[in-house]
Amino acid sequence: MAGHAHESNTKRIWIVLAILSIITAVEVVLGIYKPDSLYLSGFLGTSFLNWIFIILTIVKAYYIAWAFMHLEGEKTWFRRSVVWTAVFLICYLVTLILIEGGYLYDTLGPLVKW
Repeated sequence: MAGHAHESNTKRIWIVLAILSIITAVEVVLGIYKPDSLYLSGFLGTSFLNWIFIILTIVKAYYIAWAFMHLEGEKTWFRRSVVWTAVFLICYLVTLILIEGGYLYDTLGPLVKW
């Protein structure tokens, strides 16, 4: 009976930790400093800074699924079905939130001091 040799994933875990930490650090630094060039300019209903946060969050979610759900070892179509479904649903949610948020801002703007 041939058994599988146990491989240590310590190096891989540290690499995943480093990548996720770097992405999180970039998000925190951008959130603290809020550069005017990114914060005061807009694109598709929100600022560039918000788009950067949305994209980095999707990248982190994808990488977490890739590393910890072991998607790299699965068949191509299974990976695509998991990842593209999640990406579509997240983009749909972001679109709805931006549309509804814009509507609420326009509707309640005269009534509420933001």
